[in-house]
Amino acid sequence: MNPEHTRPRRLRVLAAGTATLAFALSAACSSAGPNTSPDEGALPPGKGTDTPPSSTEAAPDPFTIAFGGDVMFEGLLLSRLDDPSTALDPISERLSAADLAMVNLETAVTEAGTPVPGKDFVFRAPATALEALDSAGVDVATVANNHGMDYGEEGLLDTLDNGADSPVTLVGAGHDADEAYAPHVAEVDGQSVALFGATDVLDEELIPAWTANEDGPGLATTKYEMKDRLVEAVTGAAAEHDNVVVFLHWGLEGAHCPLPHAPALADELIDAGATAVVGGHAHVLSPGGFQGDAYVHYGLGNFVFYNFEGPTAETGVLTLTLDQGGVLDADWAPARIQDGVPVPYEGQDAERAHRTWVDMRTDCGLPLSDSPV
Repeated sequence: MNPEHTRPRRLRVLAAGTATLAFALSAACSSAGPNTSPDEGALPPGKGTDTPPSSTEAAPDPFTIAFGGDVMFEGLLLSRLDDPSTALDPISERLSAADLAMVNLETAVTEAGTPVPGKDFVFRAPATALEALDSAGVDVATVANNHGMDYGEEGLLDTLDNGADSPVTLVGAGHDADEAYAPHVAEVDGQSVALFGATDVLDEELIPAWTANEDGPGLATTKYEMKDRLVEAVTGAAAEHDNVVVFLHWGLEGAHCPLPHAPALADELIDAGATAVVGGHAHVLSPGGFQGDAYVHYGLGNFVFYNFEGPTAETGVLTLTLDQGGVLDADWAPARIQDGVPVPYEGQDAERAHRTWVDMRTDCGLPLSDSPV
C-alpha cells in the first residue's frame, strides 16, 4: 500500500472457509462424549466460579467502505498520469478516510490489443492508472463493464496481469468464469467482506465473446443464464463471510431512474445475501437508499471522467458503515467533476446537491429510505 495513505489499514485477504473449519474443530473439541456423566469433571460449588472466563478475542467493530463511480483516463485525463501520486488529489482524502474504497474502472488497463471493430467509444489506460487509484486510497476496482474488453481478449489478459502487479485488486473479470465470478475477500476490524463486480450492460453482439466461460477469459455478467451464476456466487459468499457487496454496471445512459428490471435484480441479490448493491453506467446520478437493513445505489455517476458540464459532472462518494451483514449508516458526499476529477461540494452548495440527489427517490418512485428499516 502507498505509505501516503492516511487511513488505518486494518484489512487482510482471507482464505475462504478458514473460519468455518476453526468453528468445526472447536465444536468437536468441546463436545461431551456419549458416555460422559453430566457431573463428571465438574468443580465443587463455589470453586473456580468467582471470575467468569475471559475471551482473548475482541468483538468485531463496524467498518466503512467508500464507493466512487466510473473511472477512465482518456483525453485530458491522460496527462494526470504523468504524476500518478497526485492524479486524484481533490478526492483522495475522502476515499482514504474509509477502511476500504472501491470504484468502477471503465477502461482496459493495457497498451496492447486492438480496438473492438465498430464500437463507438473504446477506452484504455496505461498501468499507471492503477498507481493513481492506489495513491488516492482505492483498494478494489471492478472491470466488469461495457469497456472492460474494448481491446479484445489480449487487452483483457494484459489488464489482469497489470492488476496482479498492483495493490489495487481487480474483480469482475478473469481467465475463466470461476475467476471472474470470484469476489475479493478482505478482513476489516475482525469482519470479513466479499466484494463482487459484474455487468448488467453489454451490447448483444458482444455477449458471447465478452462473457467469461469455463475455459476462456471474460467478464462476469448478469446477462441471461449468467445472472444465476452471480446469484449462486453471492449465496456462497454470504455463507462464508460476514458481509457481501455487489458492484453492478447497470442502468440506461443519461437516465437518472433505473431500468424497470433493476429493483427486482437488487432484491434477488439481497435475498441471496448481499449487504449492499451499488453501481453505475448511466453517466448521471441515480437514487440510493436503504431497503430494509441492506443498501442499494442505482447509479454513482461519472467519477474520473472527461465530462464536466451539466448532469454528467455531478458525482460524489458513497460511504457505507457495515456490521455483521447489515448497513448501519450511509453517507452521500456530493461532488462536481472539475478538470476530470471530483471536487467535493462545501457548505450550502453541498446541501443543495444532496437534496437534489435525495429527491430522485421520489422522482423515480423508489421505496428507498435514509436509514435502515
